[in-house]
Amino acid sequence: MSERLRLMAVHAHPDDESSKGAATMARYVSEGVEVLVVTLTGGERGSILNPAMDRPEIVANIGEVRRKEMAEARQILGVHQEFSGFVDSGLPEGDPLPPLPEGCFALQPLDVASEPLVRSVRSFKPHVVLTYDEKGGYPHPDHIMTHKVSVEAFDAAGDPERYPEAGDPWQPLKLYYHVSFPRVRFEALSQLLDERGLDNPYKEWMQSIDTSEWPEWEITTQVRCDAYFETRDRALIAHATQIDPNGFWFAVPMDVQREAWPYEDYHLARSLVDTDIPEKDLFAGVREAVRA
Repeated sequence: MSERLRLMAVHAHPDDESSKGAATMARYVSEGVEVLVVTLTGGERGSILNPAMDRPEIVANIGEVRRKEMAEARQILGVHQEFSGFVDSGLPEGDPLPPLPEGCFALQPLDVASEPLVRSVRSFKPHVVLTYDEKGGYPHPDHIMTHKVSVEAFDAAGDPERYPEAGDPWQPLKLYYHVSFPRVRFEALSQLLDERGLDNPYKEWMQSIDTSEWPEWEITTQVRCDAYFETRDRALIAHATQIDPNGFWFAVPMDVQREAWPYEDYHLARSLVDTDIPEKDLFAGVREAVRA
């Protein structure tokens, strides 16, 4: 009997799992893959980005509210989810930037920050791990730390001499980075909006945004998941403190999204199995190894 395929997505805060790779996860869940989201912090220092939720009782209980939002999003996506228990570092602003709060996730020693994830890897035994690139996808201190601990866990979980108290060794086979904001995607959406004579929220955005700190990773892997874009959006909206349902990310009609760019995009960072680039499946090469 074939072993069930397993996918782990490692994220910094509640809502990250719904804005990065959500449709991919929903697709794989529908195909029988077991999916675990590991959320490293509770999102306690996240700003309230939806004006309708900016109320005193929400602000006073933001940690509890975000956990409830995560529970709803998890059910919508059909994934398992667990918190690693670290405290959100917040996004420092100003010039010069203020110091990060004492005890926050981004200030933890690497071995302390990585041990819970190593434990999760050895317990869940994923074949494939998703995480952020070395600059976090964008330069948030928790996203950058998430990259560091994900790489550490990928490398260490299979070594019985490292983190010996964190369970029996398990070696994942592939590690991917999300390619969340590829310019080619926004150009394709922008072009189709213009062709149809529709409002184009991307023109001004692409001209104004500074992407110099966002590495332009090669897209090695595209997972077609447009059938699950609506599921992704419902999971996003479940994070009501973070997502304005009338906001920028919902401004493009669903049929335009599906026609212009029906994929979610990834960069294959590590692979211990043979695979051919470009890929259409995160489990390319893994399926053969698991079922050999």
